[in-house]
Amino acid sequence: MNRKARVKTPDVKLLPERNDSAQCPAGAGPRTLVVQVDFETPLQYVKGVGPVRGEMLEAKGLRTVGDLMAYAPFRYEDRTNVKSVGQLAPGELATVIAHVHSVRSSRLGRRQLGLFEVTFADNSGAKILGKWFHGQYLANVLAPGMQVALFGKIEFDSYSRGLVMMHPEYEIIPDDDDPEAFLHTGRIVPIYEAASKVTTRVFRVLIHRILETLGGLSDPLPPTVRDRMRLQDFWTSLRELHFPVAGTDLRMLNDFRSAAHWRLIFEEFFWLECGLALKRANVRRQPGVAFQLNEAVREKIKAMLPFKPTGAQKRVLKEIAEDMAAPHPMSRLLQGDVGSGKTLVAAEAAIIAIENGYQTALLAPTEILATQHFFYFKRLFQKIGLQVALLVGSQSKSEKQGIKKVVGAGLVPMVVGTHALLEEDVEFQRLGLAIIDEQHRFGVMQRLKLQKKGVTPDVLVMTATPIPRTLALTVYGDLDTSIIDELPPGRRPIVTKHVTEDRIEQVWSFVGKQVGEGRQCYVVYPVIEESETQAMKAAEKMHEHLSMEVFPELQVALLHGRLKPDEKDAVMQRFQRGEVNILVSTTVIEVGVDVPNATVMVIEQAERFGLAQLHQLRGRVGRGGHQSYCVLVTGKLNDTGKERIRTMVDSSDGFYIAEIDLKLRGPGEFFGTRQSGMPTLRIANIIRDREILEEARSEAKEFIEKPPSQDALRAAIDFIRDHWQRRYGLVQVG
Repeated sequence: MNRKARVKTPDVKLLPERNDSAQCPAGAGPRTLVVQVDFETPLQYVKGVGPVRGEMLEAKGLRTVGDLMAYAPFRYEDRTNVKSVGQLAPGELATVIAHVHSVRSSRLGRRQLGLFEVTFADNSGAKILGKWFHGQYLANVLAPGMQVALFGKIEFDSYSRGLVMMHPEYEIIPDDDDPEAFLHTGRIVPIYEAASKVTTRVFRVLIHRILETLGGLSDPLPPTVRDRMRLQDFWTSLRELHFPVAGTDLRMLNDFRSAAHWRLIFEEFFWLECGLALKRANVRRQPGVAFQLNEAVREKIKAMLPFKPTGAQKRVLKEIAEDMAAPHPMSRLLQGDVGSGKTLVAAEAAIIAIENGYQTALLAPTEILATQHFFYFKRLFQKIGLQVALLVGSQSKSEKQGIKKVVGAGLVPMVVGTHALLEEDVEFQRLGLAIIDEQHRFGVMQRLKLQKKGVTPDVLVMTATPIPRTLALTVYGDLDTSIIDELPPGRRPIVTKHVTEDRIEQVWSFVGKQVGEGRQCYVVYPVIEESETQAMKAAEKMHEHLSMEVFPELQVALLHGRLKPDEKDAVMQRFQRGEVNILVSTTVIEVGVDVPNATVMVIEQAERFGLAQLHQLRGRVGRGGHQSYCVLVTGKLNDTGKERIRTMVDSSDGFYIAEIDLKLRGPGEFFGTRQSGMPTLRIANIIRDREILEEARSEAKEFIEKPPSQDALRAAIDFIRDHWQRRYGLVQVG
């Protein structure tokens, strides 16, 4: 939606004087002649904002009054400890009301710190000193005679032999008894993240003014849900989010667990999960293909299988087969740790569709992965006489046209490809199953685009990146989930070691020993070319070093993303055939490469990779019967880096590693790049608020499946239709 299209000039109404202490933050009195606003009012029309500040706020994602009301303080300070100067003691945080007695500027030491000192005195005549380094600007702000509210830590100043506040918060108290003068001291004060030149003080004033004009807000939550969860009403929660009442537990506020926080976080998750529940319900109402899983299909699957499936693979296939047999489209997420055999399960699902007379499409994010899948499916399907086609961007125009022609005519039952599959002129005769590998590498709209190639085909989304439950409930909340939590028999745990770069010669000695025993090795780097700014070792440079100096007698090959597709394939085929001993590579081998004889993975500058990515890379070894090793080579590590590397060394559980990675990097960067399917949350945080998310999901599911009344359900659907896409930044799929 074009946001600018929604901007409207608000109706300006002058309200009579209000004296509603229940609806004003503590310490605020009545105001006169204020502008009436609502949640849709553009901020630039709010008093005190204007076009310039409006642009600053919009750059922060704050466009409307509703956006600003949901802009939660990131912490709170208790400034209610108001004392006279004579009552102060060193070490305490306190608020003091005093007047400016004198001001003085001075230069301090060689660094010319520009010390600005103000002597404050209260009504008793007792004095306290305020000091600001680089504070010369205050000479134009504070002048003798002004009354000021100060907040800060009290210290003893050995130089002046008296009490001092270093860099105190201050607020000038005007003579006209302006209630906004006490927004910043003498209370629990909200601290906001600044937006360009819009400071936390400005945020307090703007939000206070808006709260004074907002009245009679309806509560978005259904009354039955609010009553069952015993939640505060919306208006009270909004006021106390920004201006907590006296006596509110400061720890609960700063943990985002006050009654106001809990209610608003729950509401945000509730409507997100309601929208996802409606999407699931809409899919189930659509007519789909009811695939038959008869004896003939089972025999085809048995004839194709290269080995006996694990118990987890059998369980997951059963879940998929039951979905495919239903008369509505399947929407299922297939998760599995590296090497767990997801692709084999996908091949079994493809056979179900194909044996029922339909085609299957598999969409992969890169050509190397699409090619790997193509060869894997081709090898499996040859046993049962089925053809597989490959469609990728690097093919010639005539090759693409030929493939599109046979696919459109229904002559090829399965096609594997990259984004080339999504082109307008790619048509299927009867697309029954769409398989999407590594969904997080695609936008959500691309999933929809592939689905529209058929008449409500079943959709199977695969990922080798273990998804923490909180992400699964949000990013993939419209999908049912299957997890393969068992590795094929005979797999040994991979031994992971951490080595600092000054011991790299020991690593090469170990690699040489493994190659001498007939094994193969990966050496992975995070970049291709030398970069002075990042000071990284480059894969090309190290390939030359290893092949010429360290292992001149061995075959060392180079693989990176800038090679042409046929060059990549040639290198990988040589490595798979055992003609290459050591493969120096960038992360193009992160997924989709299967060489059982490779037993050593050396990852240089491991601290520069995310945990999920390190786990994916480690999964390239340990795919055969030999003991495998992963060596993480790093430079000097900070505390976070040490925790990340320790997590890799101590655990091989992909889901545990993913949870740690999510906590350390945050949801927006969990997959390495910004996830286009990630919902935009205002107050809620899927890491901090996991238990609230679980409760909100349960309540949303109950409300959508068993609404208290049809009117309540219709009201909820209308609310979601009006707010869901803009509020969460998500699109409707299915």
